[in-house]
Amino acid sequence: MKTFIYTATDVQGNTVKNAKMNAEDVNDFLEKIHEKGLFCSSYKETKGSTSKNLHKFTKKELAYDCRQMSAMLTSGLTLVKSLDIMQRNQEKEANKAVYREIYEEVQKGTSFSDAIELQGDAFPNLFLSMVQAGEASGSLDMVMQKLEVQYDNDAKLTGTIRNSMMYPIILAVLCVVIVIGLFTFIMPTFQDLLTEEDMQGLTGALFAFSDNLKAYWYVYIIVIAAVVFAVRYALKVPDIRLKYDELITKMKPVGPLVITIYTARFGSTLASLYSSGIPMVECLEKASTILGNSYVSKKFEQVIDEVKQGEALSVSIQRTGIFENMFVSIIFVGEESGALDSILEKSAAFYQEEADEAISRLVGLIEPIMIIIMGTAVGLVIAGILPAIYNSMGNIA
Repeated sequence: MKTFIYTATDVQGNTVKNAKMNAEDVNDFLEKIHEKGLFCSSYKETKGSTSKNLHKFTKKELAYDCRQMSAMLTSGLTLVKSLDIMQRNQEKEANKAVYREIYEEVQKGTSFSDAIELQGDAFPNLFLSMVQAGEASGSLDMVMQKLEVQYDNDAKLTGTIRNSMMYPIILAVLCVVIVIGLFTFIMPTFQDLLTEEDMQGLTGALFAFSDNLKAYWYVYIIVIAAVVFAVRYALKVPDIRLKYDELITKMKPVGPLVITIYTARFGSTLASLYSSGIPMVECLEKASTILGNSYVSKKFEQVIDEVKQGEALSVSIQRTGIFENMFVSIIFVGEESGALDSILEKSAAFYQEEADEAISRLVGLIEPIMIIIMGTAVGLVIAGILPAIYNSMGNIA
């Protein structure tokens, strides 16, 4: 993506100077200028490609900002005035800087969507696409309302996942601490009480592991770090990532719960995009990528191709075998009634609740595993030490 600075005149004779626009190349730039109804008198390409903004808005921040923008635009304030208020009222300096640049660009005559695009990764692609649709349809205030609902739901879902995972994480840390404590501090205190005859079988193996852990603890840390690094690197390989993501969606009992969460996010995003007037093919492209699952995205490449050829969306999605039949039926009813956007919006709230329950069930699967690991560690130590201590006490008696 390249950035062009241009001077142009619109059909009313108003001149726009030093405005910026992102485009793939010169031809793409001139085509965009023509679509805007501008006559370009001069332009130049800036050095380098569009810079990536290091700051990214959180879903919670986006929901709040969209709520503010929607209220101001609905009340009759101009876009420029609304952006001016937004950039003045931002609490974080990084947010303020982003909105200040957008405000200055829009003042120069740059469209709101182009000004957002100039900020690189600060705003997600979904936000940019819906703003472009809002500008094209003249309903930017309504689009901001939809974006508020979308990001508010996303923020709640993310918050639910984070809060639900706190207890398993604490349990996992406690599990590790207990295992390390048992084998490095507690077991060595019994070693002097045991004879060589007691150091047989399970008892000997446990004490050997304890001695090894105390002597070579740094090796364990290096090995664990290497495994974590290797797994993270492997998941960046497309083929491995594809297999991993497919396993996540099909593995029982985790798969169905993950699909429920995906259904909530996909349905909500598709409803927001489609109701904003964005073509269905583009809606599918963007809605499938927000799930962050390469296997699902790969399946949707086929869906997109079939929809382009005139296939019904419900039929094509059913062939993927990803979503449950009830969700496919909802899409079918929406297509038949011509009210796909409204039906998806109504079903989004239902699937949001289903996603919350799915998260709770996922966490419920993790907790017993942690408890079993802790119980096994404690049980092994007891089974290995107590019989040996009883034998030693008996020999003394």
